[in-house]
Amino acid sequence: MKTKTPRALECSAILATAALLLTACGSSGGSGTGGQAGTSFQGRGPITYVAGKDTTGVVPKVIARWNAQHPKEKVTFVQLPTDADSQRQQMIQNAETKSDAYTVLSLDVVWTSEFAAHQWVDRLPENQFPLGKMLKPVVETAKYRGGLYAVPASSDGGMLYYRTDLLSKAGISAPPTTWSEMTADCAEVRKKVPAAKGMSCYAGQFQKYEGLTVNFAEAVDSAGGVVTDANGKPEVDTSAARRGLDFLVGSFKDGSIPKEAITYQEEDSRQAFQSGKVMFLRNWPYVYSLAGKSKLGGKFAVSPLPGLNGPGSSSLGGHNLALSSFAKNKATALDFMKFFSSEESAGTFLKDASLAPPYADLYDKAALVGRYPYLPVLKQSILHAVPRPRVVQYGDVTSAIQREAYAALNGSKSSAQALKDLQGDLQKSTAQ
Repeated sequence: MKTKTPRALECSAILATAALLLTACGSSGGSGTGGQAGTSFQGRGPITYVAGKDTTGVVPKVIARWNAQHPKEKVTFVQLPTDADSQRQQMIQNAETKSDAYTVLSLDVVWTSEFAAHQWVDRLPENQFPLGKMLKPVVETAKYRGGLYAVPASSDGGMLYYRTDLLSKAGISAPPTTWSEMTADCAEVRKKVPAAKGMSCYAGQFQKYEGLTVNFAEAVDSAGGVVTDANGKPEVDTSAARRGLDFLVGSFKDGSIPKEAITYQEEDSRQAFQSGKVMFLRNWPYVYSLAGKSKLGGKFAVSPLPGLNGPGSSSLGGHNLALSSFAKNKATALDFMKFFSSEESAGTFLKDASLAPPYADLYDKAALVGRYPYLPVLKQSILHAVPRPRVVQYGDVTSAIQREAYAALNGSKSSAQALKDLQGDLQKSTAQ
């Protein structure tokens, strides 16, 4: 091996310094420097906003307001499929081809680490967003290794929707706080309310997709277990986790959860609740507005999710805005992200779509609580929510959870075997 001359060493030092300076300058064209703090947000003109299918009709209205104010920097709404897994896959495919077709991405809160680690999204300037006014657990979902890689646009916490009219007719004055109380309430309603005899007790989201990961995690957390610990280490092969999964498995077996719920996503379960198929429903706050406009208006309310020995824990949901590392017109994109994630926009999404705002004070305003009585329940749900595994290899982790939980629910594996196999799968995924 040859030893470098002093002249060669000097040249190497100059080249290294130049490389560092170029890296610090960042890029406005998405050259893959999204993980660098020095990203330059340059370029103005048309951009795209990419998100899952909008079932509320509110997103186009908000975008239209922006477009009216910025005729030379219009935003085109690109709608992806409804289910989160398909959304994630299409966004990853766009990133892997370094396409500039997607500009601002609506990321599920659990995707931040994965997208940031792969440098598919840019690091954002924290001082340009009002993070101090937002709920702390919500802000944390937008960070990776101390940096801000997304900005909260909406949060989400699971709640228990229940039929107040049926419970009242059965002489039940308060919603259940435990799983056993919920099962007992259902039996009492069927016994005393003739119209409820053909109804099932409870539904959630159990199709093999991201919703199953959410419902499984909530069951485990609500029984005192965890899927992964604070450091991302899998801890799912435990008696507590088994009690949580056993609740779901047992409910399918005894009919408390209808058999067709194995195919339910959010909208399927909402329609089942609204059509009178189930008395209790686990779902997100967006359902409140839609159910209120249906024949169930005035006949339902919400409470915290029940658990094994008391109120349970929701998985922390919601969506954050991220900027594709490969996008053009990043100055426009940054301004649009500020607009779309503003407290004014959050208020619009709350009022018109029952989406949970990231801003703390919106949950405490008397006028809003009077109009949206679920806000106190939702705030507590979010503050006490448990994040799904915040790991870089999230795709592998959620796929493993869906596979094993589904196997337990459809009876092809026992809860114990499914959790044992899941523990092994998660150890492999998180070790990568």
